[in-house]
Amino acid sequence: MTALDRSSTVAVVGAGTMGQGIAQVALLAGHRVLLHDAAPGRAQAAADGVAGRLDRLVAKGRIGVVEHKDALAGLVPVEGVAELAGAALVVEAVVEDLAAKQELFAALEAVVGDDCLLATNTSSLPVTAIGGALRLPGRLVGLHFFNPAPVMPLVEVVAGAATDPAAVTRACDTAAAWHKTPVRCTDTPGFVVNRIARPFYAEALRLYEDRVADPATIDAVLRECGGFPMGPFELTDLIGQDVNEAVTRSVWEAFYHDPRFTPSLAQRRLVESGRLGRKSGRGWYPYPADGSPGGRAHPGHRPHTAEPAAAPARVAVRGSLGPAWELVPMLKEAGIEVGEDTGAGDCLVLPGGTRLHLATGGSDDEADITFDLAMDYRAATRVALAPAPGVHADAVAHAVGLFQALGKEVSVVNAVPGMIVARTVAMLVNLAAEAVARQVAAASDIDTAMRLGANHPLGPLEWCDRISAAYVVEVLDGLDEAYSGGRYTPCRALRRRAAAEEDVVSS
Repeated sequence: MTALDRSSTVAVVGAGTMGQGIAQVALLAGHRVLLHDAAPGRAQAAADGVAGRLDRLVAKGRIGVVEHKDALAGLVPVEGVAELAGAALVVEAVVEDLAAKQELFAALEAVVGDDCLLATNTSSLPVTAIGGALRLPGRLVGLHFFNPAPVMPLVEVVAGAATDPAAVTRACDTAAAWHKTPVRCTDTPGFVVNRIARPFYAEALRLYEDRVADPATIDAVLRECGGFPMGPFELTDLIGQDVNEAVTRSVWEAFYHDPRFTPSLAQRRLVESGRLGRKSGRGWYPYPADGSPGGRAHPGHRPHTAEPAAAPARVAVRGSLGPAWELVPMLKEAGIEVGEDTGAGDCLVLPGGTRLHLATGGSDDEADITFDLAMDYRAATRVALAPAPGVHADAVAHAVGLFQALGKEVSVVNAVPGMIVARTVAMLVNLAAEAVARQVAAASDIDTAMRLGANHPLGPLEWCDRISAAYVVEVLDGLDEAYSGGRYTPCRALRRRAAAEEDVVSS
């Protein structure tokens, strides 16, 4: 272990929310912490804020009296950069401005020892550029905590182009000693989480713009079928529409307007109108200040749910159903007779011949109803169905009743390639597979980052293992055919992964 010794002093520069959170983490790890801010008096005010939070932790029994006393004694607000000279680690958490960060690190380098590890908490600026003007750029790493830093377990440890591998290892070991989960990544726009999470928001916004469903229904399907703890519309309301849109725009610009990261006009209009989410009282949903129901309790946040319908007494199964194979035993357990159909393709066949297909990216036939991918069909409480325009209402009612017989609520949405969950997951997998191929981060680190940093139910490559790369490629190929421009083109690494699966099956 090359973690910073507990007797070493840690300095935190920038006394805002993130700086205070990082200071609290270092204090509770046993370090003496110097807290500095350029604004006069702000360091002392921030230290008082940290002390208040520590008081509340001891009052709730989350830390002991001795630990509380030691942490308070170790917190030292300082007014000048020169007072940070004895620090073994300096973590910067100032404004997201490249020139400001470069100026700060130049000033730090003039006072700290050559063996002091320097770290930036930037979430959007290149670590390489921040360290470009340093005399010793090899000791600068990205140490990206997530807000709130005392609670969120993930820390992205970012290696700039000039960063010494020993500095990365020291930063990782220190984060682990602070009871955080570090993931290593290279200096790429958005790092891991802010890069790979973009489709979770972008695909929902595109579905809304294409009038596939309203925000409440899209959110509900991704939560209750996809297993995500929050839908993208309610999550961006929580984050702040302006903040989320700025991150998307930053990543898009950094990738030279790559179509996979294109910002949403609908979200831009929301920001321009001042509907920023919870902090402004309204975003995609209203959040009344008068105490009336907000969030999911508000009528405007209720998804479209189909009325009860009778299930068919019998269905036939054609093929294997792929990632939806578990529906077959579930149907039998629900008392529905399940027969076999020898036709081509994978689907359920309803009485009358209407076919129920798992979502792919392809065009829907007039006799088809598409159902969405679920993370776990047994655990899912909602399923989305999309009838093709030519499907008779009786067939739609049969399909609704079929899933209701399995204990699911059903949302009927407009037909669209890839549905809601399937296209979102496919895009997450595609970006993750590309990131691994480009050595942005290891597959296990990407999965860990997305579970802990974005709170996804599975890492994207774990999703891929569960549903198969071949299925993901099928979804993306269909989407790529339906929408021009390259947004949905599967990366070469994902195609290779799908080909390797086929070789295993055929061997």
